[in-house]
Amino acid sequence: MPAPRRALVVTASNRAAAGVYEDTGGPVLAEGLRHLGFSVDGPVVVPDGDPVGEALRRAVSDGYDVVLTTGGTGLSPTDRTPEQTRPLLELEVPGLAEAIRGYGVSKGVPTALLSRGLAGVASHTLIVNLPGSKGGCRDGMAVLDGVLVHAVEQINGGDHR
Repeated sequence: MPAPRRALVVTASNRAAAGVYEDTGGPVLAEGLRHLGFSVDGPVVVPDGDPVGEALRRAVSDGYDVVLTTGGTGLSPTDRTPEQTRPLLELEVPGLAEAIRGYGVSKGVPTALLSRGLAGVASHTLIVNLPGSKGGCRDGMAVLDGVLVHAVEQINGGDHR
């Protein structure tokens, strides 16, 4: 029996990291990943900015198959998750990020277009940035549900089904 696929959830939020409010998006992602058969660590809650990059670099170094982030993808001055993600990516997968934005819009959330989230591969780790809202995380998991396992198989040299 192969080892379970490993995933990490990282929540980027100054306020959740400071205990001002509870992380609601991270648990949605963790549950969705478990449903897909992943062994899940986190959510790890970190402040916006450099701590996100540190968590991502550590996750790639630790060999996670997937890292899903929630938060820090909008237009506010502290939203810097894409800037922390992009330098790590060896291969971008823009279709994933576009599909997540498009799904939100199709569900009547026009502000989904304002998400600057990225998706791509760093070493053998797929990183996907999702919005910070619980609904945005649900929408993201709805998109990822049909493709995430296949993407991980592909990254690890698997053939097309």
